[in-house]
Amino acid sequence: IHLLQAHTAGCRGLEFLAFAAGVFHRRIMATQIDLLKAIRAGRLKYVVRALDAGVLPDDPEGGEPGLALGIACFLGHVDIVSELIKRGAAVNLVDNRLPTSPLSMAVRGKNNEVVRALIQLGARVPEGMETGLSEHEIMLAKWIAFRDGVGEEADAAAKASEPVFEEIV
Repeated sequence: IHLLQAHTAGCRGLEFLAFAAGVFHRRIMATQIDLLKAIRAGRLKYVVRALDAGVLPDDPEGGEPGLALGIACFLGHVDIVSELIKRGAAVNLVDNRLPTSPLSMAVRGKNNEVVRALIQLGARVPEGMETGLSEHEIMLAKWIAFRDGVGEEADAAAKASEPVFEEIV
């Protein structure tokens, strides 16, 4: 407050409002860096707070797409991974074999619980990829994704259940 009073002594009207808005923005608004710090610390409460403040799980302003989710996967924070995906983080890249895909990051971090959660949330497992899970565990995780309506099996089932209309000429 003293800093605010000292700075605003020479300010008038709109100039004061602009300064006050800048101070408010820096004190209250979370940034992508705040989100990444909360993820690295494994603090779900602060991740939720940053997301609620408007930080997007995938930073559109540059940086590496999927960085937040990738870090959470590598570090093994299952609850944070689930929250980021719930808030719109992309589960799949074009090719999940890429080293920056969430699935590859979880495998590299040797976090089988995160790998399982990703598959349950719709991650596609490339053919022949070593995940650290057994075939049975992968099948069960895919079934959970199907049951919950996410993933490629659920997409295929939805397409198969669509009615077929034939035009009569």
